[in-house]
Amino acid sequence: MSTKHSTRFDENKFTKRREPLGFMLWLGLGGSILLFAVIFFSYWTRVNPDSYNYIVLPDLFWLSTLVILFSSITLHEANLAFKQERFLHFRIFLGATLALGLIFMVLQASGWYVMSENWVFVKDNMAIGFVYLLTGLHMLHILVGVVYMGMLFQKALKNSSYVDSFVYSVNPPNRLKVKLVTRYWHFVDALWLVVFLLLVVIYH
Repeated sequence: MSTKHSTRFDENKFTKRREPLGFMLWLGLGGSILLFAVIFFSYWTRVNPDSYNYIVLPDLFWLSTLVILFSSITLHEANLAFKQERFLHFRIFLGATLALGLIFMVLQASGWYVMSENWVFVKDNMAIGFVYLLTGLHMLHILVGVVYMGMLFQKALKNSSYVDSFVYSVNPPNRLKVKLVTRYWHFVDALWLVVFLLLVVIYH
């Protein structure tokens, strides 16, 4: 009994050709994780624990956390609609995700204002700067996602007819854009969840 051999060679997952933009995004996300990890480590080794008593996280941060988590759900639904050629639903859920991203930014800015009003500022208090630094860096990540998602949403509105939407959806570069912005947005959502939970643990 002869054994049939496949003419295709199994690709090594470390050497197979990758999509350049996707690979660059993974590198960027890895860099962001490293940056936040370094900030946390530096803070943990340098800040006086007594300064924790001066920090009270605003309730708006809890609300913004719910908003950003819900935005991941709406973006997931937008992806499903895009793949299933339900383009009206795609526009609705993409627009909802964009709106939730903007609401998150407003809540964060409002939280900063509350903190500036309520906190007792102590000279050379690194704990206060630590919270502003982490939330500010994350806000920059959110801003990048909102701007890029806004561009996708504008394009989706422009292709309002089914034919235009279908042609747009079958174009590989366009499909890649939706995939990458989804990957990025889920990352910043998860990043905020980790940052917020660590802040809650530290300043409980």
